Amino acid sequence: MRSSDGPNANRVDVGAGSYRVGMAYTVQVTIDSADPHALADWWAETLGWRVEAQDEAFIRQMISEGNATEADTVMHRGALVWREAAAIHPADEQLPRAPRIYFQMVPAAKTVKNRVHLDVRAGDDDVEVVRTRLVERGATILYSGRQGPHMWVTMADPEGNEFCV
Repeated sequence: MRSSDGPNANRVDVGAGSYRVGMAYTVQVTIDSADPHALADWWAETLGWRVEAQDEAFIRQMISEGNATEADTVMHRGALVWREAAAIHPADEQLPRAPRIYFQMVPAAKTVKNRVHLDVRAGDDDVEVVRTRLVERGATILYSGRQGPHMWVTMADPEGNEFCV
């Protein structure tokens, strides 16, 4: 129910809470990973996106102040980064509004099918060419699907996360 006046004007009740009408939210997709930096590199190349730079000076400051340890970091591609996470976003868009994929380290290996997956839209590119290129870079083909005139290939990235092309 929408409030029409007073301090709650332009708010909509939803369940136990409410939100402002017209409020824009951002979303990031988070992918669990054994090696978030390698997987972020793989997906950035796959999508034509870029890996977000991490602030090495800030990381060193956190270590010097005792808020982090050297064990919380790793050298990746010649830069000191947080060991447990990396993120990517479109190369031509600026944060914080850009779409974002966040890769976080988790101790457990992937064991079951994803409930959410990415669809890589090939645009005008030949799906077979895209599929071949991804396999050469470490993806695996799981199966091909078709519904009416629509066809797709379900694949897995180097850590086994499903996606479709």
